[in-house]
Amino acid sequence: MMNENTPDLYTLEDEDGKEQVFELLDVMELDGEKYFALTPYYDDPEKMLESDGEVVILKSVFEGDEEMMVSFDENEEEYDRVGEIFIKRLEEMYDIGDEDEEEDPQ
Repeated sequence: MMNENTPDLYTLEDEDGKEQVFELLDVMELDGEKYFALTPYYDDPEKMLESDGEVVILKSVFEGDEEMMVSFDENEEEYDRVGEIFIKRLEEMYDIGDEDEEEDPQ
């Protein structure tokens, strides 16, 4: 039986040729462009707990028929705008953000 909670994993290669596995957190389309929010994936739960929760935002581009995920952080305005939207979406999806709710009422 397949596990429904299996993460969508992508092995990406950086500009230095180093490969790293990422888990897909969210995908969205905005102004005709497709964006991906990913986080580094670790098989080891200890390493996952030690990670800083980094989120990487990549943009979809096509080379011929092949879809690729590319960095676009040189375009600071686009990157900031997309990043803010992803942060709001991820906070809602994973119910993070408002720590105030956990305070003990006196």
